[in-house]
Amino acid sequence: MSNTQPRPLESEHVALKARKVSFSWEETPLHWVPGDPFTTHTINVLHLLLPAGERWFVHVYKQALPLIRADRLREDAIGFIGQEAMHSQAHDEVLPHLREQGLDPTPYTAQVDWFFEKLLGDRTLPPGRARRWWLLERVALIAAIEHYTAFLGDWVLNAAELDRRGADPTMLDLLRWHGAEEVEHRSVAFDLFTHVDGSYRRRARTWATAFAAIVFLWQRGSRFFMANDPTLVNGKASLKEFHLSGRRGTLPTTGAMLKSIPRYLSRAYHPSHEFSTAQAVAYLAGSPAALAAQKAEQSAKGVA
Repeated sequence: MSNTQPRPLESEHVALKARKVSFSWEETPLHWVPGDPFTTHTINVLHLLLPAGERWFVHVYKQALPLIRADRLREDAIGFIGQEAMHSQAHDEVLPHLREQGLDPTPYTAQVDWFFEKLLGDRTLPPGRARRWWLLERVALIAAIEHYTAFLGDWVLNAAELDRRGADPTMLDLLRWHGAEEVEHRSVAFDLFTHVDGSYRRRARTWATAFAAIVFLWQRGSRFFMANDPTLVNGKASLKEFHLSGRRGTLPTTGAMLKSIPRYLSRAYHPSHEFSTAQAVAYLAGSPAALAAQKAEQSAKGVA
């Protein structure tokens, strides 16, 4: 166990619930950031990565639940499972819309499914130490990945340049609803990791694996989209364009992403010291999709 116990900010904790949102994509154009296919497709990679990734989160957490000895953490983990399952479904529903616009993501999603289901999936291991080791490795990987999903969630909540450029409001609401919930539950994965293990060596090792996987899969996905966009001739994605888009404010900056690394690797790190739960909750209180889900839930209770 780590000798340093990170101190969470109690004021940043909220009870988690899954919001059963839905979105209509009929009016969303192929390039939902007008005139900017690179930004559009770089962010579109989320629709390919997240369904498989978040289904994997849910699968691993269901295996980890019996290890939780603290009641509130168990409640947080159950809320996390519900939110991640809803995220997976919401992004999955974008894929038919992409196919209708001439972009079939199946070749790439097949690779992503293999990554999460085979490479990071369950293994035939004997009960005991080996099976527990593999579960703890995956719990730690999720904590590292959640550091970046919270980073991206905070970024999109504050990405005013996307509004200025006339980005599609439905897509922005999907991204910001999801991003707000990532900020809202940003401490759960790390708290679970420290509860069941907390090894700093494991945290550092799995961070390196998670970061390398995210970079590899994301650049592969953006290249796939740009190369297969039916409206582009020789469409290409590059790290240079990513860097320039960050400077323009349509994507996260390279500097901000790099600065997030030593924060996670600090022995005193705790996610509650990053970003703002109040901002996330405020967005969720006004999100068109979240409000519609709340209204539908209230109507169902009234009928019942």
